Amino acid sequence: MGKNLLTRRAFGIGSLALLTSGCASNYRSPDSMSDYQVPRQYRRRRVRYDGRELPGTIVVDTSERYLYYVEGGGMATRYGVAVGEAGLSLKGEATVGRKAEWPSWTPTASMIARKPRLQQYAGGVEGGLHNPLGAAALYLYRGDQDTLYRLHGTNEPWSIGQAVSNGCVRLTNDDIVELYERTLLGTKVLII
Repeated sequence: MGKNLLTRRAFGIGSLALLTSGCASNYRSPDSMSDYQVPRQYRRRRVRYDGRELPGTIVVDTSERYLYYVEGGGMATRYGVAVGEAGLSLKGEATVGRKAEWPSWTPTASMIARKPRLQQYAGGVEGGLHNPLGAAALYLYRGDQDTLYRLHGTNEPWSIGQAVSNGCVRLTNDDIVELYERTLLGTKVLII
């Protein structure tokens, strides 16, 4: 990634600020976040993969709360994710049409209608530690149209494994940084 992303060491030092930041979901953090670790089953790992997708494809299994980056030889890297609340997830195929480090975020009108407290962010939130999109984002497109759905980091790592977002797929910031680095523009994304 470019020079603008935090190094893992700097990210760790800044994580206390992340853990106390305001957020846009309904999920509440555990009392002590300073030593929070994503549950073992949702930590990144290489796994056997027997799907038909070509290497380089991203597959998001919303019911299992996993994202797979398909590799050759019947293997994939599996990441734990948070997904959209019931009825809010994108389904089907898309492609990565844009990538951004420390992206800005503005709630959509439909998000504000569902959650009026988001009105306070209607002017947008600059990229950084307090931004709900985290360290990086992969923007999902269908043709030339932005779907408004993203694969992105989060300042709420405790939400991994949950259905809590407004439809986007969240990864820990460490995981989105790793996925961002290996994902090319035009990468096929399949969301099931």
